[in-house]
Amino acid sequence: MKKALKVLGIVVVAIVSIAAAGILYMQYAFPNVDAAPTISINKTPALIERGDYLANHVAVCIDCHSERDWSKFGGPIKPGTEGRGGDIFDHTIGFPGTFYAKNITPDKETGLGNWTDGEIYRAMTKGVSKNGDPLFPVMPYNSFNQMSKQDAYAIIAYIRTLKPVKYKVADSDPDFPMNLIMRTMPLKEDANIEEAAITDEVLKGKYLLTIASCAECHTPAVKGKPVEGKYLAGGFEFPFPNGAVVRSANITPDKQTGIGTWTEDMFVQRFKAYNTPEAAKQKVSPDEMNTVMPWAMYAGMKDEDLRAIYKYLKTLEPNKNKIERFTPAPKKS
Repeated sequence: MKKALKVLGIVVVAIVSIAAAGILYMQYAFPNVDAAPTISINKTPALIERGDYLANHVAVCIDCHSERDWSKFGGPIKPGTEGRGGDIFDHTIGFPGTFYAKNITPDKETGLGNWTDGEIYRAMTKGVSKNGDPLFPVMPYNSFNQMSKQDAYAIIAYIRTLKPVKYKVADSDPDFPMNLIMRTMPLKEDANIEEAAITDEVLKGKYLLTIASCAECHTPAVKGKPVEGKYLAGGFEFPFPNGAVVRSANITPDKQTGIGTWTEDMFVQRFKAYNTPEAAKQKVSPDEMNTVMPWAMYAGMKDEDLRAIYKYLKTLEPNKNKIERFTPAPKKS
């Protein structure tokens, strides 16, 4: 018996040692990314204007990195919070931990004021912070990795112009083992897409849809992985803290469950309907359907860009996937 217990003890110690060694290896060998590039962006008025458009109406960086007013439809940004961060992604909405959108204003103590252009670029496109820590991919660096350098530089140039806001955001706290898994997620290479060279409308639409991260919300996922064969077929669930659930729409060209019967003008108008002061003030009660789709921001997208996205969507294979868009919160007894 003593010999068996001794052997068991040796096995347990060996397993613990191997596990500890594995954790140490993950901590120090990953993320496996290059140092931040040495770049200095020439912040011209034209580049800043392009970045303003992308950050507010296409990639919608300002959406997550501000405080949203969930008493209104689509959760429009609360004036004065632009870029200061604080949006929370936690267990109540299905995340493996608690993650915070950071302050991206130029404040030197709590924002990006002491980050280099290269460090911001690496965070956007690789998923690694200034100090080398991995970012959870709610920050859509997998999509921004496919952004052209011109457009990434434009966004950086624009956020440098934001009003500095001193606002300390808490550190994210991923659950175990996500804290280790995250270290393997950052990307090493750029996609090296040159958006300026895209003249084909369909390819332009695909590019815009990619950097807008549409697929991340409009493709259903299981345990964080997109469901195979359901690209843009909708059904991704967004639970609200009160127990209500909203699901993304099917935006494939299926005529029964998607946008197959929509004309190009109908598609554009669906967005432009929210491009009014009244739409941004539309109140909703906790029992009514709300959405995480930042309609007020996407409504500012240029008509020609929306039309390019529509043209790309129409090239996709129709995917029949009927979506129950909203499940209200359970009634309190």
